Amino acid sequence: MTALLEIKQYIRKFYIKNEVYITYLWKFLLALITIAVINNKLGFMASLNNIAIVLMASLLCAILPANFIVFISALFIMGHLFALSPECAIIAFIVFVLMFLLYFRFSPKDTLAVLLTPLLFFLHIPYLIPLACGLLGTPASIVSVTFGVVISFMITYFSKYAAGSGAEGVEAAAVEFKAMISGMLGNKAMIVMIVAFAITIAVVYIIRRSSVDNCWKIAIITGAIVLVMVSIIGGVATKAELSIVGVIVGTVISACLTLVIEFFSFNLDYSRTEKVQFEDDDYYYYVKAVPKVTLTAPDRRVKKINRAKGQR
Repeated sequence: MTALLEIKQYIRKFYIKNEVYITYLWKFLLALITIAVINNKLGFMASLNNIAIVLMASLLCAILPANFIVFISALFIMGHLFALSPECAIIAFIVFVLMFLLYFRFSPKDTLAVLLTPLLFFLHIPYLIPLACGLLGTPASIVSVTFGVVISFMITYFSKYAAGSGAEGVEAAAVEFKAMISGMLGNKAMIVMIVAFAITIAVVYIIRRSSVDNCWKIAIITGAIVLVMVSIIGGVATKAELSIVGVIVGTVISACLTLVIEFFSFNLDYSRTEKVQFEDDDYYYYVKAVPKVTLTAPDRRVKKINRAKGQR
């Protein structure tokens, strides 16, 4: 444990010392990976696959606020879908307009939730997002995570099932548009994931806000169990195409990764808990103080030995 605390302290000091450069770097890498995944999954517009355009867009995202990455990603998605079919681009445009209206209203700081949800879906561990957002965010994070899930399924839907779009004629285009809307809104797996993620975020948030000892660890374990149960029950009830084994394995891996996040964000020493009571003219206060686990820097003393006079 001491070695882990030393690593944690070293990482924290390194980040504080180089925060400006690290911020530029992680925004650049996040934008680069996000755009690369979009191009790989869609890739219908050849000009957007150009490495020069990808790098320039990523560099622009690095120097601008983090929310700009969401905007650039939306442009890349709509550009690819427009090359596939104008109807697809219209659907994406409607989704993104609703997202930006609600996202900037309720959770404008949840940039990572919006971007990482699709990325983790493609890595088959999206269950990390609701657990982490419940620990580090607020119930408003449900909005960002919901749109992240919708974007994930939208990209998957268009990359798999929209290859034959592009009907000619007004009537045929209208029928095609209606079919795509039904395909998106009628995706039972997407609805189950949205409900499961929302419930998990709420449960984890409520438990980690309590004053129970080890509340963050309890929140992670409880949230993982709730996530698995809701996903399986919802999948069976709606006959959605969900892999039960994938849900269980992905949730276990996500819970382990969330414990790592908990170690770096919320590491307390419950053996030194203190309870204090005091009052003023209007209230009587019961305070529970739990100290953070800290690592005392070793006291290095240099002892200088001088040679006796006359000695060589």
